[in-house]
Amino acid sequence: MKTLNRALLPFAVLAAAPLGAQTHLAANTAPADTTPAPAATQAPVTVSALPVVVGSPSAGGVGQFEPAKQGRDFNGLQLQIGGAFAQTFQALDHETSATAAPNTTLGQIRPGFNLASANLNIGAQLARGIRVDLESYMASRHHNEFWVKGGYATIDASPIDVPVLNRIMEYTTIRAGHMEINYGDAHFRRSDNGNTIRNPFIENYVLDAFTTEIGAEVMVRGPYGTFVMGGVTSGENKGDIKETAVDASPAYLGKVGFDRQFSPMLRLRLTGSLYSASSSPAVTLYGGDRTGSRYWGVLEDTATLKAGTSFTNGRVNPGFANEISAWQINPYVELGNLELFGVIEPASGKAAAAADRREVNQLAGDVVYRLLNDQLYVGGRWNRVTGDWSNQTNLTVTRTAFSGGWFVTKNLLTKVEYVTQDYEGFAATDIRNGAKFNGLSIEGVIAF
Repeated sequence: MKTLNRALLPFAVLAAAPLGAQTHLAANTAPADTTPAPAATQAPVTVSALPVVVGSPSAGGVGQFEPAKQGRDFNGLQLQIGGAFAQTFQALDHETSATAAPNTTLGQIRPGFNLASANLNIGAQLARGIRVDLESYMASRHHNEFWVKGGYATIDASPIDVPVLNRIMEYTTIRAGHMEINYGDAHFRRSDNGNTIRNPFIENYVLDAFTTEIGAEVMVRGPYGTFVMGGVTSGENKGDIKETAVDASPAYLGKVGFDRQFSPMLRLRLTGSLYSASSSPAVTLYGGDRTGSRYWGVLEDTATLKAGTSFTNGRVNPGFANEISAWQINPYVELGNLELFGVIEPASGKAAAAADRREVNQLAGDVVYRLLNDQLYVGGRWNRVTGDWSNQTNLTVTRTAFSGGWFVTKNLLTKVEYVTQDYEGFAATDIRNGAKFNGLSIEGVIAF
């Protein structure tokens, strides 16, 4: 590819930067000891940097999904700060077979650095087993100003010292507030603006299930690594009290699975998730990421590229704006240094004005092999979405990506990815008709 040679110099620059070694985290669903501790004498507020902000999807270890329950110790109010920063270089080419029609002339793109992105997370341990987290984006592709992603409380211990409540909370975790919902396992492995250290690749899945909503989730952990979660949310990614033509009904989500370390060499995890909203003014499960994709400018027409208004390049949003039922099944295997992760995701829904519901289906598989005590890794991903969207039927988008990464420390990472993505079934006057983009991306990540 003509852009590969021009990409070598920035790769050398980023690879020389001191950029993340992670360590594998064991299955993290076992109950923790939440026996009431002796009342702590109120200590002065302390500030400490955390490699992992517990209860929030910031810089996490390899193989981390839901955070483990917190311990019983509490030594006074603690303020904890975490952050993340990512800088990406891309050298991508794109092409289309669309016939000459308005908005089908591809904009010209070249190798270059994308706008850097950054996150800031602040957490506070308020009491035994009770903490609050505030997550913010300091800069992002779609919103370059500082703005809040969400804030929520996590309760892992009873605030009332009653034996029966203490016993229940040994196995129960409650999250409430404006938060990233726990639908599926893919959202634990995605790039979240500047925080891309958990993602072995550059970009997320083509059908990117991610949103923040106001609500509450309750998880109960059982024996042998089993767990079940249920939740209810507003069904919208922001607060709103305006009366609209579409009724505002709650959205419901659930998750069931197990996560168990059978031996030092073998860990198995399998989960199934559901998200359902029967009537909402603005469902955003597949359009809730307002920070943008990592592939800038691909398959944009000249006017859109010049205006800079597009920010979801390479992704599919099926437009289930008011009704949706979505399921996600995720197998995960750690076999020695080999890591396997899969996504099976059927979804259906519609916009209020549509007469009938439509369907989409996503399949994805990741294979990652980690070397030198997780300091290096190589990986491959295959991802396909089929179905009906954009007022068209029988559409297919297929992505194949190969990646490699180097963790110089636990918090610093350099990764490189080659991607190719193809589009099939789109109308001749659609810019995605016979379209394709491919090329190289390199990313430096700092997360703490």
